[in-house]
Amino acid sequence: MFFKKKTDDCIYDMLLIGLGNPGTQYENTRHNAGFMVVDAFCEKHSINLNKNKYKALFGEGQVCGKRVLVAKPQTFMNNSGEAVSAIAGFYKIPLSRLLVVSDDISLAPGKMRIRVKGSAGGQKGLNSIIEHLSTNEFARIKMGVGDRPDRESDITNWVLGRMSEEDRDLFENAKENAIKAIEIILKDGVDSAMNRYNR
Repeated sequence: MFFKKKTDDCIYDMLLIGLGNPGTQYENTRHNAGFMVVDAFCEKHSINLNKNKYKALFGEGQVCGKRVLVAKPQTFMNNSGEAVSAIAGFYKIPLSRLLVVSDDISLAPGKMRIRVKGSAGGQKGLNSIIEHLSTNEFARIKMGVGDRPDRESDITNWVLGRMSEEDRDLFENAKENAIKAIEIILKDGVDSAMNRYNR
């Protein structure tokens, strides 16, 4: 397993993964919350995702004095683990330097939770990553998109739908906090970000 490699052998301080579905038809949908956070992070820090390999768009940059590799899997959500395992394996990135951003229907829009490990909680992209890495011990930022008003309605249509204007405004605020949280994780570690934002 590539995660057995000593962390000193890894040239990156973080592998940041945003989860979502590729294609214009999925832009700004609830399921693409991870993509939206990563895109905003890259825009702020002038990171160009100009490489297309390992089933992902990815690029690198310097953030807070750290070297960051950022990627958006292009496998569609349910197979995100294929891209994550391929990139992490090639660049010998240990689990301690992996951070995944995903949507979470159990959190209301505007809410955000940072975890150092845990189950997928029904999020199929996280589940795919856990299956491919054979572990759930990696950090993640979960972005609230809210659940269906009618719990009997189709979950796929909900996550592939777009947020209301009110919910999108709340999400935008959480997105800014997520970017700040990523910066704190780079500078001071996951625990510092959790202490600040998991309230």
